[in-house]
Amino acid sequence: MSIHQKTAQGPDRDSTPIVQLPDGVRMIRHVNWIGLKTLYMKEVRRFFKVQLQTIWAPAITTLLYLIIFTVALGTVKPTVLGVSFADFIAPGLIIMGMMQNAFANSSFSLLVGKIQGTIVDYLMPPLSNAEVLAALTAAAVTRAFLVGGTIWLAMALWPGVNVTPAHFWAVLWFGLMGSTLLALIGVMTSIWAEKFDHAAAITNFVVAPAALLSGTFYSVDKLAPTFQAISHANPFFYAISGFRYGFIGSADSPVEFGALLLLGINLVLAILCYLLLRSGWKLRA
Repeated sequence: MSIHQKTAQGPDRDSTPIVQLPDGVRMIRHVNWIGLKTLYMKEVRRFFKVQLQTIWAPAITTLLYLIIFTVALGTVKPTVLGVSFADFIAPGLIIMGMMQNAFANSSFSLLVGKIQGTIVDYLMPPLSNAEVLAALTAAAVTRAFLVGGTIWLAMALWPGVNVTPAHFWAVLWFGLMGSTLLALIGVMTSIWAEKFDHAAAITNFVVAPAALLSGTFYSVDKLAPTFQAISHANPFFYAISGFRYGFIGSADSPVEFGALLLLGINLVLAILCYLLLRSGWKLRA
């Protein structure tokens, strides 16, 4: 279909061409970097305005787990995977806090828009579905890394705990993959949910149990074969195991396999989120 042109004329000015594109033709034919950055910054500023609740509070809550376990053990100094128990659980607590907060951030974005009637702010701007998904996911991962950095700093200052990375690439990769995994699950939850109770149900009955039962506080190798198989079917397990490898140099699962598995799962989830956004399911009337 050709582009139609109209001419607006006034008595004291030259003619000005007005270009009208047919319906469905994109005016921005490449990535809308300005719009992508704007939506990303909007999401970041949203959680940063209440950083005491979204960043510092989760860090303190996670640090309490470490304090309780180290104080409860007292003079008993068990070792797991060749390191002290405190050094073993510290990396798992860090990435557990990262993943839970990535989910909390992305599961809130579209849901609050639907409840408050501001979902149009996500649907009307000249952003493609992929750009909206990228901005929401990136903002959730940003919050995850801010929370993770805060937890790491607090643990570094806590006596008797060593959180010096042994393989920095593994810390970054599994931190990114784990946060992205929960960010994408959060986007899907935000699309599906119709009220905050729905998102809370996913948090309480899916995310929290999967995180706590994925080897955060114990080595999966010590479990019975049946429970080992259940743990190995949990993608959270590979994120925590690989992230722990980045700190202590040991893991209870193949690191390369876990890295590729998480990448594949994230790609599948990203495609599913994109298709849901494109369909407008529970987003458009």
